[in-house]
Amino acid sequence: MSCSASPAAATKTWRLSLPADAPLFPRAANGRLELVPYLMAGYPDRHRSIENGRRLAGAGVAALEIGIPFSDPLADGPVIQKAGQAALEGGLTVGGAIEIAAAISGRAALVFMSYINPILAYGPDRFAADASSAGVAALIVPDLPVEEAEALKPVFRQAGLDTVFLVAPTSTDERIQRICAASTGFVYCVTLTGITGVRADLPAGLDALLGRVRARTELPVAAGFGISRPEHIAALKGHADAAVVGSALVAADDPLPLVEELLAACG
Repeated sequence: MSCSASPAAATKTWRLSLPADAPLFPRAANGRLELVPYLMAGYPDRHRSIENGRRLAGAGVAALEIGIPFSDPLADGPVIQKAGQAALEGGLTVGGAIEIAAAISGRAALVFMSYINPILAYGPDRFAADASSAGVAALIVPDLPVEEAEALKPVFRQAGLDTVFLVAPTSTDERIQRICAASTGFVYCVTLTGITGVRADLPAGLDALLGRVRARTELPVAAGFGISRPEHIAALKGHADAAVVGSALVAADDPLPLVEELLAACG
């Protein structure tokens, strides 16, 4: 089986099968939490990132987040930084990440996570069109604040990409409201101040932060950063709609067993 696929030949945007303003996945109900695993495009190599992506996307997850490697990833901890550097050294480009998404698409909603510089270098209009044609449904740009996104948000939305903005623990109620109003698909709630990476415990005050966000949007709210264990999933139930898990999966030789364990904890 070939692991290559051109964006033009890929399944068209997941979003196009849904109503225009529909959330990417449902809000939590009946004590269930959705799971959004993360992988780095091109890590540990192109072939295995496609195979891992297909396996994770087919495991029953709500969505799959695919990182586009960048040389200066300000929000990423050492595990994801190392993976991104390895992907870059292996020759992975933005176009290559889009091809990887195309090879995975059709199994679950795909969410690109990219810093703004690779998008600008590729060309925002071209990036949005190619990502959409590859089957990507949404985009997270952690270094694009909502206040600076007005020029680019229509470019992404017109291509059918949801724009997912990040709420931080330091966000004021006013800024949370602005972020929720600008987001489509879902809202991403960063659980802690700092970079990504595995933590033993979730931070104190997270329930209150998630409550502030959920009170200001009808979109599902995903919690991310530091989530890696079934106990974390259990603690998030009733407070978040989804959990994003990254570093623990990137560090695993085979991420599927941990995804299956976390899915079992999701209910």
